[in-house]
Amino acid sequence: MQTEIQELTGFNSVGRWKNKKQILLSHTSREGGEYVTSLKTRHNGEYKKVPHYLIRKDGRVFQLLDPEDYSDYLKDYNNQKQTIVITLENLGWLKKNPLNASYINWIGNIYSEGVYERKWRSHFFWDPYTDSQMESLQKLVVDLCERFEIPKTCIGHNVKVDNVEFYEGIVTRSNYSQNVTDLSPAFDYEELLKVLENESV
Repeated sequence: MQTEIQELTGFNSVGRWKNKKQILLSHTSREGGEYVTSLKTRHNGEYKKVPHYLIRKDGRVFQLLDPEDYSDYLKDYNNQKQTIVITLENLGWLKKNPLNASYINWIGNIYSEGVYERKWRSHFFWDPYTDSQMESLQKLVVDLCERFEIPKTCIGHNVKVDNVEFYEGIVTRSNYSQNVTDLSPAFDYEELLKVLENESV
């Protein structure tokens, strides 16, 4: 179940740590190319909070850091050395554009495709994750779990969990904080859990 990966170079890690215990899932909250550019330009070019992988909407997987490296993505937690971060291209929460039938996200990106509707954390409309992304994510997660002997388990919801930094398996940013919205309710946790269960047999 090998994943085809393209490398994006030029990103700095904080250090190297081979003993991984957790995979953290997040999303970009903006278009993928714009997200990569923002990593290079924000924080005065210091490349802060760089994920290991980016999965575009078309399913392409880009590696920004070697998974044995770590960044300061989880700078407020002691487990950042042990965590591999996968970020999905996704606009996140959306609001209706009052001028037409489209939607816009928090930085004004216009979105005119189908939306996922569910009230959660004060928002109603969400950019859906694509089937291609889910397929690539599932393959990548299984590959990483096997390579680093990370348990093929997932919290399976997007609610904040106490002491989540000690969880061994797959988590999301929203498991760390109630102030973020990734992964959103549009993410299919059941599908991921099913794949992990099948791979664990």
